[in-house]
Amino acid sequence: MKDYQRVPICECGEPLVPIPPDRFAFESPHPYEKIGAPYGKRSPFFLRQGVLDRLIAAQTHLQQQQPGWRIQIFDAYRPVEVQQYMVDYTFEETVRSRGLSLAELTPTQRQEILSQVYQFWAVPSLDPALPPPHSTGAAIDVTLVDAENRPVDMGSPIDEMSPRSYPNHFAQSTDAIARQYHHHRQRLADAMTSAGLIQHPREWWHFSFGDQLWVWLSRSTSTARYGRVMSDPPSGRAM
Repeated sequence: MKDYQRVPICECGEPLVPIPPDRFAFESPHPYEKIGAPYGKRSPFFLRQGVLDRLIAAQTHLQQQQPGWRIQIFDAYRPVEVQQYMVDYTFEETVRSRGLSLAELTPTQRQEILSQVYQFWAVPSLDPALPPPHSTGAAIDVTLVDAENRPVDMGSPIDEMSPRSYPNHFAQSTDAIARQYHHHRQRLADAMTSAGLIQHPREWWHFSFGDQLWVWLSRSTSTARYGRVMSDPPSGRAM
């Protein structure tokens, strides 16, 4: 259990709603679907209504500061089955990247790699008190595109398991390019936090509102309003 998962949840019952395809840029095809994540007919591009309202406000703020730029949606709603798939996938890829064999891992190696994976991925728990953030429909992974719809370089890719993923990794750098990465991350964070979302302390791309992590970081209330979504969003795709 992570510290933020001790926050109690008082589910508000707010529905999942589609992210408007004409308002934002999207990573397409969806990055986890490309590698076989089991979404089925469910769309990842859904959020709770209150979170979507704040995302729209964040985009308005961004475009006031940087005309023509848009928030790009990498990932939003994530069923627990998809969370499990991505944890397993990341574990296996990490094993391979180290030149190891899954079949020959020692218990110590397995635990060490799992510990690394769980620094960046939430445990795919079905316990209603311990939902993965994305399974609540209250968390979203985002980046930026410029006025020509080109990806803005943030200094590291989404989901990279390294210190480069920390929001302020480049903050103290004297290198001009690294300083630009930090400026881009700050531009994204300023837009998102202006609308009441809060940034994950280890992931420059992850923001949420109303879930356990948001409560734990913001200290603005004592209970989370969004727990795990217990029914699928409407059939079909959001875009």
